Amino acid sequence: MKTDAADAHLLGSLFYKEEFEPYKKRGQHLMNLRYLTRQHESLTGMYVQAKLQFQAILDQVFPEYHGVFSDLYSKVSLRFLALHPTSKEVLELDEREIAATIGSPYRTWQNGFMVSRARSNLSSSSKAKSL
Repeated sequence: MKTDAADAHLLGSLFYKEEFEPYKKRGQHLMNLRYLTRQHESLTGMYVQAKLQFQAILDQVFPEYHGVFSDLYSKVSLRFLALHPTSKEVLELDEREIAATIGSPYRTWQNGFMVSRARSNLSSSSKAKSL
């Protein structure tokens, strides 16, 4: 028995209007879909959080790295970071070593472009730090 006045009013209006709807049991497929949707949302949130943490750490360790690759999370970019995690290591490399690290996913002219772009970003940031 309901004692809340708002619930009593709602039940009374439903009875008066006779707008009853049959109870629909949720199917197993719908329940599975709901579960998968919640899991996807949770995983997406964790993925975004990991990317934000990665960017924050990268900004502290290697701030010059932004802008070297168009996609910070590409396979080539992440492989380059794994092999050369600091700007000091990259500055000690010559152009051939950088091109070899970038490797086969790019054609020769793109290697030259990426090497010159990396060099200009790193040299301009090291000049700014020395000021």
